[in-house]
Amino acid sequence: MNLNTLQQLGMSEREITLYLSLFQLGPSSIREIASHTGINRGTTYESLKQMAARGVISYAPKGKRRVFRAEDPDKLLLLAEEKKAALEQTIDSLKTDIIPGLHHLKPDFTAGNVRFYEGDDGIEFVLKDILATVSKQPDKEYCVFSTKSIRHHLYRPFPNYTLQRVRQKINVRVIALGEGGEDAEYSERKWLKTDGPVDASYIAIYPPKVAMISMASENYPVATVMESADIARSQKIVFDTLWGFL
Repeated sequence: MNLNTLQQLGMSEREITLYLSLFQLGPSSIREIASHTGINRGTTYESLKQMAARGVISYAPKGKRRVFRAEDPDKLLLLAEEKKAALEQTIDSLKTDIIPGLHHLKPDFTAGNVRFYEGDDGIEFVLKDILATVSKQPDKEYCVFSTKSIRHHLYRPFPNYTLQRVRQKINVRVIALGEGGEDAEYSERKWLKTDGPVDASYIAIYPPKVAMISMASENYPVATVMESADIARSQKIVFDTLWGFL
């Protein structure tokens, strides 16, 4: 029997012990319950009161004493259903009221709208953020400026990134600075000729964010993510204009 399930209903380990003891003992006094569990009488009484308030046990007078008994186990299912209903109501409230209200309180742009990441772990976080953000958008598309020299390093921490993108049917348009580039489903690519080598860089435009990834050293990538609908929109205009000329 998995007693962790009872903890999910809000019962502490002590309350679970008392609850199981009542099934073993049958209707019992506080003295009998405390003796059987080894829990002092004062603590036993307070715990039993809380359990009675939740309806998992009940009590009745017997002479000058109170006798406690466990309620039918089906009561646990009713408690779970009540918790489920309350959680669903909380989720609805978060979606329709709390989260929109908190977003409304945020200023349009603060230092908190710019985040910095470094190393493979940081780049993996940024790539996952791109997928998570774009997957929620109606058109499920983002745009990228990318140089050849960064491609070897970019997906190192997230080798199945493209597979995940394709599975989610997210389209990407890429303007490649220099030759090469990956050919995959849900992607379009155009090339911008350059004279000589170009420094490693990757700019992803996925409104309301823009991510800029570069190499601090040969094997150490760094990224800046800026969350601003206005900046993302202006970068998208630049991208679309250049895309049209290529």
